[in-house]
Amino acid sequence: MTKLLKKAFDEASKLEGEQQDAIARWLLDEIASERRWDRAFAESQNELAELADEALAEHRKNKTRPLDPESL
Repeated sequence: MTKLLKKAFDEASKLEGEQQDAIARWLLDEIASERRWDRAFAESQNELAELADEALAEHRKNKTRPLDPESL
């Protein structure tokens, strides 16, 4: 465990039970969300590569234009 995480747990342990549970639920939800994102990203590599190839092909054919944030 890192020093920062230990410090966070030490501070959280000083809170009331309900607050500790709320922090625990939030942390567990965040960890689960990260795992889902990692899994989805890992499983989409082929699709992402195909999209990148398509975008490069369009760019080479001058079918793209610079992004203008002001027009969004």
